[in-house]
Amino acid sequence: MFKFITNKPLWVNIAVGCAIILLMILLFFGSLDWITNFGKSEKVPSIVGQNMLAAQKILEDKGFDVVIQDSVFVDTAAKQSVIRQTPEGDEIVKHGRTVYLTVNRVIPPQIELPNLAGFSIKSAEMYLQSLGLKLGEVTYKPDIAKNAVLEMLINGSPIQPGTKVSLGTMIGFVLGSGVGDAEIDVPYIVGKTLNEARNYLTALNINIGSIIAIGAIKDSGAAFIVKQIPEINSTAVDTSGKKLSNKIRSGQLMDLYISETAPTIKDTTGINISQ
Repeated sequence: MFKFITNKPLWVNIAVGCAIILLMILLFFGSLDWITNFGKSEKVPSIVGQNMLAAQKILEDKGFDVVIQDSVFVDTAAKQSVIRQTPEGDEIVKHGRTVYLTVNRVIPPQIELPNLAGFSIKSAEMYLQSLGLKLGEVTYKPDIAKNAVLEMLINGSPIQPGTKVSLGTMIGFVLGSGVGDAEIDVPYIVGKTLNEARNYLTALNINIGSIIAIGAIKDSGAAFIVKQIPEINSTAVDTSGKKLSNKIRSGQLMDLYISETAPTIKDTTGINISQ
């Protein structure tokens, strides 16, 4: 089978082998331009900001391959729009190059809202920014914790820590404005339910401090106030021997004792009155 090779002198076979190798080398280098598209370049269209499908069609019509490499969320950009491209727009590359795209997500990721109560406004704002959330409206109400976060709001409604919110959501804060200058008589709220007391004290800008339960309570909102601190009267008396009224300022705290049993209600002089 191989007699046509073995019957020839060795130097002839070596010469033929060298010629074949040389021919293969020449063919390889001759076709290298075709393999690598040498000399065929194309300007990459700038498609940042365009819809993903439209951008893909533009690139493919120009002969580029397209790969969606990543997705991010930018609340200021249109959904499914191109955020980044590699290579960048107007860059000159070889024809048929792959262009990698980063697109904007349709559904924003969810963030668990931290408990920012007690934070200063600056610290709370920096914390929000680190989570991809935004600072919304800031309001104030009288409270001893001046300039500290008291509540968090979304669209004006209170929201509890741990709630899942969308990235980019605006979070409002209610801050303490400090204790007011004007003093008022301590209101008498014994006999009211806790819900009634909350509404009443809120209208007076007086905050509830500790709530102490006396006995077992099934529904704290419907439980009765049986004791309050400060009380309405002080231990001091005037020249006629009458007890002086205790004073309180807006933003100060009142501790409440609650029970399921309604107390005997007294008037401001301390005399029992019928219920």
